[in-house]
Amino acid sequence: MHILNLSARQKALATIVLSAAMLAACGDKSQHGMGDMKVPVSVITVEPTRADIYAQLPGRVEAIKDAQIRARVNGIVTGIEFQQGSEVKEGQLLFTIDPAPYRAARGQAYAQLKRAQADAQSARLLAQRYAKLISAHAVSQQDYDNAKSAALQAEASVAAAKAALDAADIDLGYTKVVSPITGRIGKSLITEGALVSATSATQLATVQQISRVYVDLTRSTTELANLRKALASGALAQLPDGSAKVQVVLEDGTLYNHDGKLLFSGISVDPTTGQVNLRAEFDNPDQILLPGMYVRVNLPQGVDEKALMVPTQAVQRTADGLSSLMVVKNSQVTSVPVGVGAEINGKYIITKGLNPGDVVVVEGFQKIRPGAKVQGIPWKQNAQAGGPGAGAPAAGGAAGKEAGHAPAAEAGKDAASKPQQAKK
Repeated sequence: MHILNLSARQKALATIVLSAAMLAACGDKSQHGMGDMKVPVSVITVEPTRADIYAQLPGRVEAIKDAQIRARVNGIVTGIEFQQGSEVKEGQLLFTIDPAPYRAARGQAYAQLKRAQADAQSARLLAQRYAKLISAHAVSQQDYDNAKSAALQAEASVAAAKAALDAADIDLGYTKVVSPITGRIGKSLITEGALVSATSATQLATVQQISRVYVDLTRSTTELANLRKALASGALAQLPDGSAKVQVVLEDGTLYNHDGKLLFSGISVDPTTGQVNLRAEFDNPDQILLPGMYVRVNLPQGVDEKALMVPTQAVQRTADGLSSLMVVKNSQVTSVPVGVGAEINGKYIITKGLNPGDVVVVEGFQKIRPGAKVQGIPWKQNAQAGGPGAGAPAAGGAAGKEAGHAPAAEAGKDAASKPQQAKK
């Protein structure tokens, strides 16, 4: 009985061992089969292409003309003669300050002028009479000289009275506050009945001319030095004068539809920031650019005749902040660290780590990792319409070539490998 039980246990144990061996064999075959599978990914073949190099700098919009409307006489504001936020013309009435005291002062100055003119007339006639009497020795020379002096003093008093009247007219005119420029006026900073002062130059409103605007930006001396080195070494070819214009990138990432021009590049460095000031000018007919707005400006730097460019989505960011690309070599994916330069029309310029002819993965990262076997499929840029890679003029042609080269190479490799697998 004991011998029979032992034989049954041995049989059961043998069955278990055999089953495990069969499962292991099946698992090995399954893993081997999966290891031979190639994951389809979208790729491009990188080829040198011409690219206009831009530096993107932060800038601030400034009005071409910015007039602060301030009180130039003391008084009570009796009228606000404009609609806030509207367009105003040069010379248009904006505010009225109580003119009554200045009318009175002007009347007093006018009266003093008339009195001075009357005194001057009397002194002039007396001097003329003495001029006739002096020849007959009817008056002394001293009296004649005094009469001439009094006439001249009276003429001076007339001139002073005229100047006082002009000053009174100017002050009376300042009670009508007009716009010095044509532009858009903001809100009124005072209300009717407010007391304004010429001594403190009370600000009443602001008028800004924004049909054209300035964009002020800065650039570090380090960036300027790197640019000079690149131009001197031939890495960048300098753009001819007027061949490229400055562009504004709006807050939503789109390009402003009016190109601008760079007015000047500062010749001195700000000692507190180590930067050079730049200014560009833009047309602003639709008043999209408003004073005080922060924008980004594409500043032309030169031309790279042999730029290696990849779509922005192809660049991967590592945990330590570095950039890398998934490059296909011998049907296997390799992670290659790269240096990333400027972004142009949805593509990055790769400054180091990439060579002409390299096949770069653009889509399908979720299904692969370094060392994985892949099947290269040409990246269809048209499918990315509206995406960051769409509409890139310089790199678009290269993308078409990349799409043609990459799959042929991969297909050749696959065709060569399939017969060998069949023989196995």
